[in-house]
Amino acid sequence: MTNPADAGTPQESNSMPFTRGGRPVTPDRAATWDIGSPERPMMTIATYPNYLEAQRAVDRLSDAKFPVDRVTIVGTDVRLVEKVLGRMTIGRAALAGAGSGGWFGLLVGVLLGIFAVGAWWRVVVFAVVAGLLWGAAFGAIAHAMTGGQRDFKSASNIQASTYSLMIDAEYADQARQILGGTTAG
Repeated sequence: MTNPADAGTPQESNSMPFTRGGRPVTPDRAATWDIGSPERPMMTIATYPNYLEAQRAVDRLSDAKFPVDRVTIVGTDVRLVEKVLGRMTIGRAALAGAGSGGWFGLLVGVLLGIFAVGAWWRVVVFAVVAGLLWGAAFGAIAHAMTGGQRDFKSASNIQASTYSLMIDAEYADQARQILGGTTAG
């Protein structure tokens, strides 16, 4: 087992390299992952109010054959937003489970139906019906076991207040020229 404290010592070829914090990193980015490290100083060249605009800026750089592996999009003031979509009841949980089970049953039925000698469609129909029933049962039981702790359906999203485009310092002027020297933020 590799000791994370031995980050500067040579390691065996089959071991995972570690940063000083003890986190494993891939060999191709081992020394360059930290933003603004002495080995890789970076500059913020633009700030955007949403991710889509930052992504479009990177697309413009890519279209101009800029080395986009030198670009980092950094979101600041990150927050988790969870939108409640509706109430979750045992019936709705059973319906959702039946839908998933039906698709799984269809997959199994088609795979088994390929090898059926006679009426292959009967195998498919049986598998779909079995999937519907088992899925509904598991969905209802799983929801009932939560004990009312989460009786709603929601969608989570991570958002940032601004998105900064950071570029390796040696490429910053070139990126500014491609983007027209304007910042959106």
